[in-house]
Amino acid sequence: MTIEQIECELMKLPLEQRARLAERLVASLDEDAEIEAAWIAEVRRRDAELVSGAVEAIPLEDALTTIRTRFGW
Repeated sequence: MTIEQIECELMKLPLEQRARLAERLVASLDEDAEIEAAWIAEVRRRDAELVSGAVEAIPLEDALTTIRTRFGW
């Protein structure tokens, strides 16, 4: 199969499966896939906290204001 044929077939997969495959492909490019996997797990954990309501998101401008104030920028 050519890369174009593979790509065409992969695009037929459901979004979740394509996302999982993309994560694995990116991780395979990284010299330290273990660190990449840890970051993916952290992102998923934080996303789950937001979705469940365990934590509340802070608007970007508020976060930047806090950082600028805290560090005197």
